[in-house]
Amino acid sequence: MTVADRWLLPDGIEEILAPRARQAEMLRREMLDLFDRWGYELVIPPHLEFMESLTAGVGHDLELQTFKVTDQLTGRTMGLRADTTPAVARIDAHTLKDKGPVRLCYVGSVFHTRPASLGASRSPIQLGAELYGHAGVESDIEVISLMLETLAAVGIESPNLDLGHVQIYRSLVEYAELSEDQEQKLFDALQRKAACEVSELLADWQVASGTANMFKALTSLAGNASVIGEARALLKEAPEAVFKALDQLEMIAGKVAELYPSANLYLDIGELRGYNYHTGVVFAAYVPGQGQAIAKGGRYDGIGRVFGRARPATGFSTDLKTLIELKALLDLKAQTSEERMTIFAPVDADPAVVQKLRRQGQRVVCQLPEQETDAAGTGCDRQLVCRDGEWVVV
Repeated sequence: MTVADRWLLPDGIEEILAPRARQAEMLRREMLDLFDRWGYELVIPPHLEFMESLTAGVGHDLELQTFKVTDQLTGRTMGLRADTTPAVARIDAHTLKDKGPVRLCYVGSVFHTRPASLGASRSPIQLGAELYGHAGVESDIEVISLMLETLAAVGIESPNLDLGHVQIYRSLVEYAELSEDQEQKLFDALQRKAACEVSELLADWQVASGTANMFKALTSLAGNASVIGEARALLKEAPEAVFKALDQLEMIAGKVAELYPSANLYLDIGELRGYNYHTGVVFAAYVPGQGQAIAKGGRYDGIGRVFGRARPATGFSTDLKTLIELKALLDLKAQTSEERMTIFAPVDADPAVVQKLRRQGQRVVCQLPEQETDAAGTGCDRQLVCRDGEWVVV
């Protein structure tokens, strides 16, 4: 390893430099102000917690994504958070203990042992909102709406919004009395929409033809709102819980379409994203040119049980870094250092004038003693000059 290599950052770990760092901070403030207008209170969980808290109730996948260290005081294993949601759920269940609905939001870096997808950051700045204490579709609609408002704030007015409901598959698995191993194998095949593999697995397990046909239907039941009617027909032998989930999906899709007609809705009855974590409706937003969801979320009831209080919960999250890149690509409010209007103040400028300009919101760069660089050399487009005994901007 050369001396230069020692200072290279690990793959997937980035630093944010000017002017992008300023843009990131401005967007962070804008997003938190947006969340505040919706009644969401900001919380700042610690980056480091005991592993039990970080991975409680969220499945094995998150544990694999978590960097682990040993606490020198207790000898227990701690981890750098890979997802903020468990920490916020702990705050709601164990710290706040409010009985009614609680709205919380957060923004901060999370750390992944490996990128979530090819080329993804291992240190995203996770921005999100969670709503606890309400089990109705109204809270799901609110969270989806807030997610769409978040995207609209960076200029994404017409995202592709995917909606699904993991309870449909859960209910069919229970109805078919599949073992845990069978459930996982079928889940893997359905995730890939591998219809032939699904058929082969069901045949090997000798699943009744009516039930098998319902599982097979999950590979193709996707499209616009009309797919709900198709699902009711093809899943007519399913348990009541499936129809309840379809009703919820229809209500949510209808209301979102009414509130955000520019969003492109896509319903996937066999969607299983976050299956080991989510318990109800799941959703994700996509835009052309991005292979992965730019924002996603869903319902995850009961996660607070491990902290002593099970609560209905729904929420979403996104990556502030991704939003910054998208905002720049859309050329919305994206300012480069050349585009920012800056005043150059010579070394002998009146400090009171400089102070007044800055308080008015102007950006002023002061020349330092023995500094030979002029206004043009510092990237400034204006400068302070003294005319007839008064300092003016030209």
